[in-house]
Amino acid sequence: MGAPLQPAVTSPLREDEPATAVDMWKRRVAAMPERVAFRHWSPAAGRWVALTWKEADATAREIAGGLVARGVVPGDRVCVLAQTNLEWILSDVGILLAGGVTVPIYPSSTAEQCEFIVRDSGAKIVILEDAAQLEKILSVRDHLLTVTAIVHMVGDAKLEKVDARGRSVVTLAEVTKGLAELALPLDELRAMGRTWLAGHAGELDGHAETVAPDSMFTIIYTSGTTGTPKGVVLTHENLVAGVSSAIRAMQIYDADEQYLFLTLAHVLARELEWTGIGLGFSTTISRGVASIRQDLLETRPSFMASVPRIYEKFYSGVNANLAKATGLARALTTWALSVGKRHSAAVRAGKGPGGWLSFQQRLADRLVFSKLRVRLGLDRCRFLVSGGAPLAAEIAEFFHGVGLLILEGYGLTETMAAAYLNTMTRYRFGTVGPALDVVETKIADDGEVLMRGPSVFHHYYNNAAATAEAVQPDGWFHSGDIGQLEDGFLRITDRKKDLIVTANGKKLAPQPLENALKARSPLVSQVVVYGDKRSYCVALVTLSEEAHNRYAVGGNVSGTPPIVTSAELKAVLQKDIDALNATLAPYETIKKFTVLANDFTEAAGEVTPSLKIKRKVVVDKYRSVIDAMYEGGGGD
Repeated sequence: MGAPLQPAVTSPLREDEPATAVDMWKRRVAAMPERVAFRHWSPAAGRWVALTWKEADATAREIAGGLVARGVVPGDRVCVLAQTNLEWILSDVGILLAGGVTVPIYPSSTAEQCEFIVRDSGAKIVILEDAAQLEKILSVRDHLLTVTAIVHMVGDAKLEKVDARGRSVVTLAEVTKGLAELALPLDELRAMGRTWLAGHAGELDGHAETVAPDSMFTIIYTSGTTGTPKGVVLTHENLVAGVSSAIRAMQIYDADEQYLFLTLAHVLARELEWTGIGLGFSTTISRGVASIRQDLLETRPSFMASVPRIYEKFYSGVNANLAKATGLARALTTWALSVGKRHSAAVRAGKGPGGWLSFQQRLADRLVFSKLRVRLGLDRCRFLVSGGAPLAAEIAEFFHGVGLLILEGYGLTETMAAAYLNTMTRYRFGTVGPALDVVETKIADDGEVLMRGPSVFHHYYNNAAATAEAVQPDGWFHSGDIGQLEDGFLRITDRKKDLIVTANGKKLAPQPLENALKARSPLVSQVVVYGDKRSYCVALVTLSEEAHNRYAVGGNVSGTPPIVTSAELKAVLQKDIDALNATLAPYETIKKFTVLANDFTEAAGEVTPSLKIKRKVVVDKYRSVIDAMYEGGGGD
């Protein structure tokens, strides 16, 4: 499947694993001080800048010293509120070197959500990104009784779009007017750290030595798809077990280079951050989601992890370009995709593609697929990782056919991200792979996936009731997901609370239907299937960018939810839904659908920061639209 980058080194045996994240960091710095640890974009330099492990350690120690100078003692919580950037990672390490506990906050969180996390965790210091985040925290400062300092990484904030006050830039001067003493720059904290370190030789190591395997590594608050966020306490043992088992399972090497754009407030991104530290490969830090495609073209990583939404967009983009092709180009691409599909199927079946098919695949790769990978910035990519939500098997098969293997995994915040993972030598599309070697698993009588092991958490912070509901006394964690095991591979069918029970008593999982429609139709961006206590299922559909530009115009009555009324669009979509319905049981089929004029967004409260749809929010918001699809029947 092309010519992937093959590191010249082998993955080391990990016979002597570190006991804590602090130990992991110190070992890495000692083992390869002059090797590149991180690459990041420097606006000032106008280029990508590299940082060695030694240089990263020096900065992290300065941050740690500054935190101690500001009163942080072992066990204290420090919140980090920022987009994924180099300062986030170095602050994380600095907090741990000071003996503290990192508490991430999604940068998209509201002031009220930030307040809840800061207060619930009892954080002493908040490290945040810029003036916009500082303004958010200062608006609730009177309620943050445990906070003794607020630290900002940079100053003014350039907004992606004009805010409610008509601002495109939020300046530090306007935010701190009359309140300058409440916030200090990260550079100033580092300067305090240098002074403190100079006068307290060896004391910082004493702070780090207080950290034990059962010490808190982090408290990550769930994104709240079903209510108030819960603080998941992950220990250093959880972190080390999760990272070490992932390294053993994956064919990754210290010569690899990962591209990291996922928000570090999400557990998957934190695991990726620390997997790089554990193994020693370099991490290129994204400029932001809007820059992913350009970043990939410039950095050409050897692997990348993403939520399915990004792969869905890539898939839709490729199909949209194919639809525009004509003549010889269209014929050649159609032939190549057919070859890739057959070659992928043969490889996955373990039969071997045979001489003729292998020849065709090599030719298709030279003429079409290699050029596609270059255009995506993935020509050196050895594999991709998908997590955070289910990935449609059709999309994984498509990518595999063009020479890009997507390895889907599964886990939750409570399992330190990956608990199951497909690997380069053992994978099955449509499943999330076998369990990692530290995870014990079983399927409950009702189909719920249960897990326990050293990477699985033990309790929620300040929430004994939620802990008792989720964790049995013997350690089994109830995931809330429904699944089944197939030859050791886990297939997740849906969230337990998302299962639809029709009026006829039939149970069905909406997510597989939604993913199948997204994979089948290039017109579709997002889907929510509904049918609870009804005699048939209906769907709310949002449009891909290209389809939205073409069809999402006018046709709405004032005061009603914005929908798309194009007859042409409805006819084309109906064909795609009919084709899907032909593969389903009668009670699963989508009888009616409505196309919404707007995509589901985090800003509208319809998806979580990790891009999971908040079903209850969407159903409540579009209740009148859903009810209209049941008026007069006609779906049976």
